[in-house]
Amino acid sequence: MSNIAVNQVGYLSSGPKRATLVTDAVAALPWRLADGAGRTVASGTTEPRGVDVSSGQNVHTIDFGACEQAGAGFTVTAGGATSRPFAIGADLYGPLRADALKFYYCQRSGIEIREDLRPGYGRPAGHLDDRDVPCGPGAGDYRLDVRGGWYDAGDQGKYVVNGGITVWQLLHAFEHRRGLDELVLDLPESGNGVPDLLNEVRWELDFLLRMQAPGGLVHHKMHDEQWTPLPTLPHLDPQPRLLRPVSTAATLNLAAVAAQGARIFHKYDADYAERLLTAARTAFAAAGANPSLYAPAEDTIGGGPYNDDDVRDEFYWAAAELFLTTGEQRFADAVLASPLHTADVFGPYAFDWAATAAAARLALAFTDLPGVRASVIAGADRYLDIQKAHPYAVAYAPPGNHWDWGSSSMVLNNLVVVATAYDLTGDTRYRDGVLEGFDYILGRNALNLSYVTGYGTDFAKNQHSRWYAHQIDPALPHPPDGTLAGGPNSGLQDEVAQAKLSGRVGQFCYIDDIQSWSTNELAINWNAALAWTAAFAAEHGSQDGVSTSHPKPTTSR
Repeated sequence: MSNIAVNQVGYLSSGPKRATLVTDAVAALPWRLADGAGRTVASGTTEPRGVDVSSGQNVHTIDFGACEQAGAGFTVTAGGATSRPFAIGADLYGPLRADALKFYYCQRSGIEIREDLRPGYGRPAGHLDDRDVPCGPGAGDYRLDVRGGWYDAGDQGKYVVNGGITVWQLLHAFEHRRGLDELVLDLPESGNGVPDLLNEVRWELDFLLRMQAPGGLVHHKMHDEQWTPLPTLPHLDPQPRLLRPVSTAATLNLAAVAAQGARIFHKYDADYAERLLTAARTAFAAAGANPSLYAPAEDTIGGGPYNDDDVRDEFYWAAAELFLTTGEQRFADAVLASPLHTADVFGPYAFDWAATAAAARLALAFTDLPGVRASVIAGADRYLDIQKAHPYAVAYAPPGNHWDWGSSSMVLNNLVVVATAYDLTGDTRYRDGVLEGFDYILGRNALNLSYVTGYGTDFAKNQHSRWYAHQIDPALPHPPDGTLAGGPNSGLQDEVAQAKLSGRVGQFCYIDDIQSWSTNELAINWNAALAWTAAFAAEHGSQDGVSTSHPKPTTSR
């Protein structure tokens, strides 16, 4: 293994360019940057950083940011080690942006995945019987059509709270990142006059609408009665499927993303936008009348629990999106009355499916509500301070160095906060923070591994999945290019991680093994974080400037 960790995809010509050297040396060492032909194009001395807490390694930083020469095959040499090759240039991240979003078509339920659109990944439609699913114990005495949507992760369940935060982040990217309205994703719907990203998101939004029960509450999830083995392709799944009970969290997820979707789809399909807004209003009212319906933590058979017994953040988030879409005073009042509106919501990680207050704050950042803009900038400054102190430039430092499940997405979501501060201020230190923070995901880490399939010299390719299961069955594919791995997880909840990683520190709590579902799963929400950040990097590879597509509260339709 090389002792110099770099972004194995590459560095933008006008952006920061740093690498991390692992060495026993205490004093500074000479380094050289060579181009693809082996010619020295830059040189200097390393900056000793001491022992990195997240890895236990003694490390130095190599800064070659002054080199703006474009090309491929660059390497850095220092301390007797040479890095993996990488590129320097402008348009490096466009393919990653596209692939991170193309991932979702392969996750679709209830539709054939066409081989001509995804060579190597074609398969028959899975779970066509989801159009007539009964309620499980305690969930009701009716049946619902809940076809469609995305398979959540490595299993074949469909979960409203994880689908909700995924839809929100993809739509937030559509509003705030340039070029996504023109991006072609090679979908069955491509060319229908609607941007492909919205075509893809609608596949999940339609499912979320179908999960709304009579009366306005929303079922928390639906999945198999029992866990299925690896591998099991969706169309071969023999298990009966059941609706789980409604929950306040799921209901507020629908309220938030249906309101957001109404705002964005109005330009393309006014009738659909009106349907979304009606569902959002109904859900918000139903949640208000039923504020403490929680998904049970013990519901772990056949699917994950996604339990959450603090929904103050979901109420805040739903009110924020309804306010942005309608401009109505009652939703503004709900935002201002939330105890989270003035709270510090930018913790060790900014947001995920169970913590949505920061998502609300980011959505509100471009309004005139007092204090919101300043709070986002303060959160971004905190993440930049963490990044500056981190020898691998990671804007994530969990308490006790206990890395979280899905840490890759948490790193990226912290960068989303930093990117939003750039959008608000135009201050290039925020842009540079995002670009350098992205290096960790793409190889500048203690494992010298890109956590994105197909990107870099050495990359994760055996993520936990029931159908991208090449490690078990060579006739099946690896995950598609652009798939993010969950990343280091100090909890080591699965048997493979426990057997092979026990006693390891922070960054080393990861293994690229299909059976390590706690460190190496794929998930729709994690890929949304990747897509958002890749879109920012692609945007700034092609041109500089502040995004001008920020939403403002509009009048009610």
